Amino acid sequence: MDFILYAVPFFFVLIAVELLADRWRGVSNYRVADAINSISTGVLSTTTGLLTKGVGLVTYAFALKHLALFECSADSVWVWVFAFVLYDFCYYWLHRMGHERNILWAAHSVHHQSEDYNLSTALRQTSTGFLLSWIFYLPMAVLGVPLLVFVSVAALNLLYQFWVHTRHIPKLGWFEWFFVTPSNHRAHHAQNALYMDRNYGGVFIIWDRLFGSFQEEDDNEPVIFGVTTPLASWNPLWANVQFYAQLWEDARRADSVWDKLRIWFMRTGWRPADVAAKYPINKPDLGQFRKFDVPLDGRQQRYIALQFCVYIALGSYLMNLEPHLPTAALVLGWSAVALGLFTLGVALENRPWALKLELLRLASNVPLVWLAPVVGLWPASAAGWVGLLSYSLLSGIGLYCCRNRFTRLVS
Repeated sequence: MDFILYAVPFFFVLIAVELLADRWRGVSNYRVADAINSISTGVLSTTTGLLTKGVGLVTYAFALKHLALFECSADSVWVWVFAFVLYDFCYYWLHRMGHERNILWAAHSVHHQSEDYNLSTALRQTSTGFLLSWIFYLPMAVLGVPLLVFVSVAALNLLYQFWVHTRHIPKLGWFEWFFVTPSNHRAHHAQNALYMDRNYGGVFIIWDRLFGSFQEEDDNEPVIFGVTTPLASWNPLWANVQFYAQLWEDARRADSVWDKLRIWFMRTGWRPADVAAKYPINKPDLGQFRKFDVPLDGRQQRYIALQFCVYIALGSYLMNLEPHLPTAALVLGWSAVALGLFTLGVALENRPWALKLELLRLASNVPLVWLAPVVGLWPASAAGWVGLLSYSLLSGIGLYCCRNRFTRLVS
């Protein structure tokens, strides 16, 4: 059962509830651009996952068939309980290594880039984690956990982690000793030295207490959210490749072949000595910390937010129909989503070329409306033509109304 698919509407309902709580308490934990960027990475991750989830499933099924030491039954409640706890144990080590090794941090850093902390942050997920994350769950296959159970407890683990991404819930007493909570997960998302690389559990905080990686949220040390090498962008595609690009550039610049290879697997932040000397990276002073922001007026924000809703709908459409769509349709759908989210990210940054790119995005709807029925993304119909072209026309009118604002340069 795809728990995530059914949970998506509740995610947005709870985000709305959190926004109401913000207003009631007179605080502001959301910024439009940051929330769109976080949810954009989630939409991109989800649609990418439709094309890449086979990597984890195939490797798990192979290991289950050829390496399993036991044969567990999916009908046993105890197998489910065992699998739920074991999954979180495996997740702890994946998560910990995701902070401690360059190649894994390149994927996981996406989740930490937001300088705000709210429920939209929970949706901020990597699109490249599938490359190596499957390795950490092979012990479950070796111990005979059925594929159905594995997939289900993985979804439940992810669902649990949603609610801990909020600033509205204080410490929860005895619950803090055993489970991941909003308080100890806020510490995990901090870039303060006190909290750096702590609290890796997904559901159970006991792993951190056992393996020495626990840190309580300290009232005397307010959390500063984000990463020490700021993303400084609202673009979800760049968010996914930023640290890979940095590693690649450092590897290219290194004189030693050995350094070119090992940089990928060294501790996070390690750089070849010659590269670090020639190309130092200055870390921001947290005492002078300012969140990344680009001024946008209300008309721009409303236009981008409405366009963003279209890609949430398209992503939801792909999730719902994925079992019935051919690979070519999924590729086309992913391409449309990626282009759209990239374009909106450029608009949020108010780049000089944002208007031209937005016009290109709208123009791309013409070949899309012809190609989509060909690959089976949706049935051929006059309604499809009328609907998509009407959307493009209305968007063009909206774009005309804020054209002057899209052409202003960022100061």
